[in-house]
Amino acid sequence: MSLRLPSILTTGAAVALAAAIAVVAVPAQACAATATNNPGFTANVMAPLQITDWAGFESQIQTAKEYGVDAVSVDVWWGQVETSDNVFNWGYYDTVFAKVKAHGLKIVPIFSFHQCGGNVGDTCNIPIPGFLAAKYTGRVLGGVTLDSQGLKYKSEQGHYSNETVQAWADPLVSGEYADFASAFAAHYAGTYAADLQEINVSLGPAGELRYPSYNAHDTGTGYPSRGALQSYSPLALADFRTSTMTKYGTLGAVNAAWGTNLTSTAQISPPTDGDTFFTSGAYRTSTYGKDFIDWYNSALVTHGKTVLNAVSAALGSSFPGAALGYKVPGVHWAMTNPAYPRAAEVAAGLVQTSVDMGADATGHGYARIVSLATQITTSRPVILHFTCLEMSNNDTSPYYSRAQDLVFWVAKYAGTKGVTIKGENALAGGVATSAGWDNIVNAFDWAPYTGLTVLRVGDVASGLGLSRYAAFIARYRQQVTVHYAEPASATGYTMHPWNGLSGDRSMTYEGYLNGRHWWTTTVTGTPTFNFCFVSSAGTWDGTNRWYSANSTQIYVLPGSSNVAITRP
Repeated sequence: MSLRLPSILTTGAAVALAAAIAVVAVPAQACAATATNNPGFTANVMAPLQITDWAGFESQIQTAKEYGVDAVSVDVWWGQVETSDNVFNWGYYDTVFAKVKAHGLKIVPIFSFHQCGGNVGDTCNIPIPGFLAAKYTGRVLGGVTLDSQGLKYKSEQGHYSNETVQAWADPLVSGEYADFASAFAAHYAGTYAADLQEINVSLGPAGELRYPSYNAHDTGTGYPSRGALQSYSPLALADFRTSTMTKYGTLGAVNAAWGTNLTSTAQISPPTDGDTFFTSGAYRTSTYGKDFIDWYNSALVTHGKTVLNAVSAALGSSFPGAALGYKVPGVHWAMTNPAYPRAAEVAAGLVQTSVDMGADATGHGYARIVSLATQITTSRPVILHFTCLEMSNNDTSPYYSRAQDLVFWVAKYAGTKGVTIKGENALAGGVATSAGWDNIVNAFDWAPYTGLTVLRVGDVASGLGLSRYAAFIARYRQQVTVHYAEPASATGYTMHPWNGLSGDRSMTYEGYLNGRHWWTTTVTGTPTFNFCFVSSAGTWDGTNRWYSANSTQIYVLPGSSNVAITRP
């Protein structure tokens, strides 16, 4: 049984920022509103893929800091840093981290073990390290001798992906990920021991735990198609054969289960005709199809576990306050396509088809992907980040998208398993519209999301993005710091509130900033209230103001009724 959630309305001036919230059908037992003071709530922004305008970047992160953002996530590109085998150049990131810290923000480095270039929004070209191919050519794994393409995914179209190292190479290359993490810790643990909020680990293309099933190397497989399977490399073929024989024991048992007449284990293979495999429904109805997709999904989850454990072990006790994070994409299209429902998620490796993909108990197929967070050998919290929170359902041809439903399905299963889940917008344009923000608010009100990272800082440094993000942070943190520029020198100032908050608040001298002396005080649990200021001499400044939950940081000039969300 499901229900329609009521629209959520804000009060006062914030009504102009958040009118009626879009609603989505959600299982009744999932309805637990989260708009309370949440000390674990985080509000982050992403840095540009590569920073070239340093002054602009600093201005943007300062603006974000002023209205309540906590941290900046930064892609630490493997191919930029590791210039040759175990030779690292951290110079660019020394500059980035120093500037972020100087503005009073935490840092979320993303260990970006993937290529920059070829994905939506990519504005730079940074391949994975060039030494890898030569280093591993000639190595043997699972009876396969690697050639120059041996580390790459190979698709059903016969194309190789340059974006990441394939999951089936992990037994050989997991030490590379550990080396990178060790070098990072050795370089930064002393200077930034307490400055990292989280360390996010790239587990696939675009930094996401998925196969490159809808990327540029395969023609015609992008949004909103089914994508392309990526399990045709020699390493993948060998692993599928080994996995199948381990499950069934004999080739005769394989034939009995699959209804085939195979005469050699060499004939055990992924689908030779991907189109028929999907359009016939074999991927979700046949024993062969379910076995293959189970293996395909399991290999991806094993890859995530291997890399996260390697990074965790290499970091050791460095950055003790930093959680470990991984990102799962919202592959929200082709979900109800009558020709091949849920096929895009299947091709990306995200779901099983041997389970009931419509059931809460299986996370609608995402059980393994979500439960990965509980399988990492670490004392750090492990956080799952899920994308596409800004999107609406669009269950029409050719999209067949159920993005909002997907946002709730994954979050609900995470909640039942005790997995911390945070959200992101999938596309920059999603935070440029009120509809996108309404969807994000709806997800946070009715699902257990505990933080948001916005793609990217430039999209929330001015205009609608700024005002909506500031109001969003205020909504879920329910805490506000009031900054007041003194009209005249005094030994102290007091904020006097009413109509929603009572009790005078003594203010602390903040410093001389932007040509003015500032005083500050912080209060919690404050959706709305009126306020004014009184000096230690008992002088009222003559103006009343109204706080309407529009930011967690507000700035007031003497004699002005305007309540700004960045420092004038």
